[in-house]
Amino acid sequence: MRIFFATDIHGSDICWRKFLNAGAFHKADVLVMGGDMTGKAMVPITGEAHGPWQVTLQDQVHELSTEAEAQAMAKRIQDRGYYPVRVTPDEMRTWQADQALVDARFKQEMLDMVERWMALADERLAGKGIRCIVSPANDDMFEIDPIIAAAKEIELGEANTIDLDGFSMVSTGWANPTPWKTFRELPEDELRTRIDGLVASVPDRRRTIFNFHAPPYGSNLDNAPKIGEDMRYVSGGQALIPVGSHAIRDAILEYGPVLSLHGHIHEGRGAVKLGRTLAVNPGSTYEDGVLQAAIVDLDSKKAEVKRYLLING
Repeated sequence: MRIFFATDIHGSDICWRKFLNAGAFHKADVLVMGGDMTGKAMVPITGEAHGPWQVTLQDQVHELSTEAEAQAMAKRIQDRGYYPVRVTPDEMRTWQADQALVDARFKQEMLDMVERWMALADERLAGKGIRCIVSPANDDMFEIDPIIAAAKEIELGEANTIDLDGFSMVSTGWANPTPWKTFRELPEDELRTRIDGLVASVPDRRRTIFNFHAPPYGSNLDNAPKIGEDMRYVSGGQALIPVGSHAIRDAILEYGPVLSLHGHIHEGRGAVKLGRTLAVNPGSTYEDGVLQAAIVDLDSKKAEVKRYLLING
């Protein structure tokens, strides 16, 4: 069985399309998206209905004169993982005076994107015989879960036990606490309780696959730039510290799954052995439109990893 695993694409439209196409291209049996699907910001394209428009992207101001230029800019913004929104100058002033309006629009943009992505998955994967498991993570609001579950060609990973050719995949996007206080965070003891509850339903723990968004603590898959009390990077982001989960590390060592899939820390790209378990974090460079992923081949008879490969595309 071949698994194609990617994670942390944060709203990048081009990365989602690459993910859906990867199954056939790499002859994968299963696609797994490890979470943090939704984007982190909106980018206003400001102007009257028929233009011209102005947009600021990466601190650079762009003047857009035609509809074709506006659509090309919107695609560029979407591919970087942001939400392009057209607003008039009057609407922009109203937004600046009322944060609640901004928050409501941002939430709607996220939900609309997930609906579009699920519809695209249903179209692209229909009749292909490739399974696709999607599990939201700490940066994803809870309202996207039922949208994912309603898709015809997608299986919702979160809190479900999924049989994969004799292996049992258990998934959770909940993570240990972060400085940003995101949607799905738990203290370590509560995270361990959640994991134990998931594993309790597995018929054979030797044939388990963990799909846990946070990486295990001290595994080198969890090295991230140190942040000071002012929420700024220490030493320009060059000082790295382990920020993964103790609960997840302990669970891996105790239960010994054959494979453990992780993300969360974009810089933590790599693979390590923890006991009998291969733990993998493919990393993420979604803002560049690059999909980082792991391809893992599993031997169903021996219940072991035959080979793995970290790729960019």
